[in-house]
Amino acid sequence: MLSAWAPPHAAAAAGGKPRREEGGEKKENTSASRPAFARETEAGAAPSSANEQSFPKRATLPLQQRAPRRARMAVPLTDSEKRKQISVRGIAGLGDVAEIRKSFNRHLHFTLVKDRNVATPRDYYFALAHTVRDHLVGRWIRTQQYYYEKDPKRIYYLSLEFYMGRTLQNTMVNLGLQNGCDEAIYQLGLDLEELEEIEEDAGLGNGGLGRLAACFLDSMATLGLAAYGYGIRYEFGIFNQKIVNGWQVEEADDWLRYGNPWEKARPEYMLPVHFYGRVDHTPDGVKWVDTQVVLAMPYDTPVPGYRNNTVNTMRLWSAKAPNDFNLEEFNVGDYIQAVLDRNLAENISRVLYPNDNFFEGKELRLKQEYFVVAATLQDIIRRFKSSKFGCRDPVRTCFETFPDKVAIQLNDTHPALSIPELMRIFVDVEKMDWDKAWEITKRTCAYTNHTVLPEALERWPVSMFEKLLPRHLEIIYAINQKHLDHVAALFPGDVDRLRRMSVIEEGDCKRVNMANLCIIGSHAVNGVARIHSEIVKSSIFKDFYEMEPEKFQNKTNGITPRRWLLLCNPGLSDVIVERIGEDFLTDLSQLKKLLSFVNDEAFIRDVAKVKQENKQKFSAYLEKQYKVKINPASIFDVHVKRIHEYKRQLLNCLHIITLYNRIRRDPKKSCVPRTVMIGGKAAPGYHMAKMIIRLITAIGDVVNNDPYIGDRLKVIFLENYRVSLAEKVIPASDLSEQISTAGTEASGTGNMKFMLNGALTIGTMDGANVEMAEEAGEENLFIFGMRVEDVEAMDKKGYNAKEYYERIPELKQAVDQIGSGFFSPDDPGCFRDVVDMLMYHDRFKVFADYEAYIKAQGQVDKLYMNPREWTKKVIKNIACSGKFSSDRTITEYAREIWGVEPSAVKIPPPNIPRE
Repeated sequence: MLSAWAPPHAAAAAGGKPRREEGGEKKENTSASRPAFARETEAGAAPSSANEQSFPKRATLPLQQRAPRRARMAVPLTDSEKRKQISVRGIAGLGDVAEIRKSFNRHLHFTLVKDRNVATPRDYYFALAHTVRDHLVGRWIRTQQYYYEKDPKRIYYLSLEFYMGRTLQNTMVNLGLQNGCDEAIYQLGLDLEELEEIEEDAGLGNGGLGRLAACFLDSMATLGLAAYGYGIRYEFGIFNQKIVNGWQVEEADDWLRYGNPWEKARPEYMLPVHFYGRVDHTPDGVKWVDTQVVLAMPYDTPVPGYRNNTVNTMRLWSAKAPNDFNLEEFNVGDYIQAVLDRNLAENISRVLYPNDNFFEGKELRLKQEYFVVAATLQDIIRRFKSSKFGCRDPVRTCFETFPDKVAIQLNDTHPALSIPELMRIFVDVEKMDWDKAWEITKRTCAYTNHTVLPEALERWPVSMFEKLLPRHLEIIYAINQKHLDHVAALFPGDVDRLRRMSVIEEGDCKRVNMANLCIIGSHAVNGVARIHSEIVKSSIFKDFYEMEPEKFQNKTNGITPRRWLLLCNPGLSDVIVERIGEDFLTDLSQLKKLLSFVNDEAFIRDVAKVKQENKQKFSAYLEKQYKVKINPASIFDVHVKRIHEYKRQLLNCLHIITLYNRIRRDPKKSCVPRTVMIGGKAAPGYHMAKMIIRLITAIGDVVNNDPYIGDRLKVIFLENYRVSLAEKVIPASDLSEQISTAGTEASGTGNMKFMLNGALTIGTMDGANVEMAEEAGEENLFIFGMRVEDVEAMDKKGYNAKEYYERIPELKQAVDQIGSGFFSPDDPGCFRDVVDMLMYHDRFKVFADYEAYIKAQGQVDKLYMNPREWTKKVIKNIACSGKFSSDRTITEYAREIWGVEPSAVKIPPPNIPRE
């Protein structure tokens, strides 16, 4: 029996049709509904008549009386709703709109050299991007001037990955320009959302680590920290994933093909980076000679804070060959070959390694890691030496104050070479005493650990180091010797401890353990969720923790609420703003105020209505993309992240098969309809991950085409999962799958995005799930399965998959179907490797959590049938997600690791030069 009030999904779940809210008919945004001009330019054709050679004029209401375009296209709104939406997106005066229109036309003409007869939609996107960028430039310059005047401590966030996604909408949101641009583009006869879709994702990351770095940059700017992100400007980012005949196929991500309007090349700051060569020990000191030089060209991207006029910088380095590269060959007459060989140097920044939580020991990767470190440290020291209040002795720089003015955060071990490189600069170049140099290096550097998986830890062959970075190997040996002497003094006779704590691992192939180097050379070491930080201390780095417990900290990850609520879910943002105001966007803990609305019928209805509108919009997207009819009243059950055995997409597959078999056994029995969406990329060399994708698509082929199933169960593999797709799927999700084996996921940040956007979590007590359950109450999540101590106990006892297989009939049936070719009739042996792994080699114990997972999914169905109670739990989750803001995380880094205080000071607006 349904409650008196029920949102649209409830009726369909009970077997009826979804009820349409009053005024909720969504007008399709088809080409027919847009002006002729927009339709024709989309097709690439010039306007067909003289009348259409200028943008059409429209009869429009005054701007302040009209809601933003996105709202206009969805449902009619009341005056109060219009007011609140203008509030949250920024008020745009008519003069602002006219100025934006004028700037847009100017860029179309002068920057893109196009007129409206031949301009394409991409030209319109670039014209808009340059228009928005104009609003950044003055603030950007003023911010750097402000830092020079005040000379605050600078924060340098070093990361091999920055998964930024798209920039246009984020910039409009942070500058408060969204309403003005929305209106200007509307008046020009164009569609803002269509222009936003043209932008390429800046996919310079694999997953969580790179996206975390992007969130951190946003928070550092919003908190007024003088912070810089440093990384590599990969010509090709994370590959584009195509699904061909059910298999993943990789395509190069040529994201720079049409140019990048957000970056500014800075050739005047180009720097040399050295490789190879040999080391000379002379009476004048140590010299690294006969090296091969590659130039590092910086490209700067502005990072705006949220409405505080702060615009920080992300500087990405691109490799360039010097003009004398391979001059020897030129001198013997092979000029053509010498020029062609320049590619060897420039390959360093060509492509992002597409591995997540897996170490690949290729020389090119080590080159990338040193390239970003060497260029960045030169830049940091240049800035330190030229600072307004810095020591300007022309003979010798005073580095005593270096740790007071510079903080370097190592995002995982990838930038670990910062430690020996800083030592090389201090000792070899600046002629500093070793012990003094080491003290300054340790006080400057801090290290974030992101994984406990042994296959993910970087361990480089000594032979490769010796060839590529001979001086750094010497420095690492010296660091290690002093470190081991210290350990031996503290723990005399404990040879095994010395072996475990050494930076140099002995064996058939001597290796450099980069995590050990990071811990030794940093003043702070942190994990990224409380449970992960405890595992770091009690397990993988236990010896180091026992020696220096004060060094270890926890910094639970967070996400930026600007992109992951305001930008991607404007409907939910508006509903929240109406109740508690908009200060939560910079203080997410204020969401706690929503707890007083948990039993408010109007608020429950509004939250459910927003979710249903998001689901309907995403259903239309899925139908267009995948030609599969989606039931928007079904549970949207979403599992999106990199494909990896430890993330246990296979456990999800077993649940789907179990549901399918249950429906087939009793087709007349009522059930809660469910649309399962799984998305993510597999590393190209990871065979099992690719097999998991093939299994998901094979299950989908069977389930989606079975007439007995109908719309009660659908399985969609979300192709090419990336930031811009996450922004669509997360606001539409009902159920968030966070089902890794306890003790394997360091934190997760997708889990936080789903929680903030009104999805309930089904998950294990792993990573940040533990703290999410603590904040919201375990009863408001669907927690199941083994805890970390259970997994440890099972490891000691021995995990026997066959025992579960033989004891649980539904599990046996599902596994047998996979192994027998039920889902791959054309290739019955296709999934033998998957079954073999699950039965005999499963490190992540999928079968051990199967029963508990199936039971928890039953609880999901039961609660979904009571829409009012479901939505109340949703509201509790949203209200309790405040802890998971990256603003909170960065505030903790700032105070407890970097020794700086976030600033609420709003930088004065820029003085924009007039013509």
